[in-house]
Amino acid sequence: MCLAVPMQITSRDGDQIVAEIDGVSREASLMMLGEDVQVGDYVLIHAGFAISRLDEAEALETLSLMRECLELQAPA
Repeated sequence: MCLAVPMQITSRDGDQIVAEIDGVSREASLMMLGEDVQVGDYVLIHAGFAISRLDEAEALETLSLMRECLELQAPA
């Protein structure tokens, strides 16, 4: 299964970013993203690439649903 994760950009150097969510940071490329993003923006990260920009409300809702799914799968 492939999964893209919403993450917030914490730094940018050209086409490379560092994005973070829940204390986990990842480097990613902006090569596949066709729009400009800045530090503080949310993007979907998949396989080391930012593939879509999200508004904050959409990103936080998606993260909430992902966390809920993980909690439901956790052993009791």
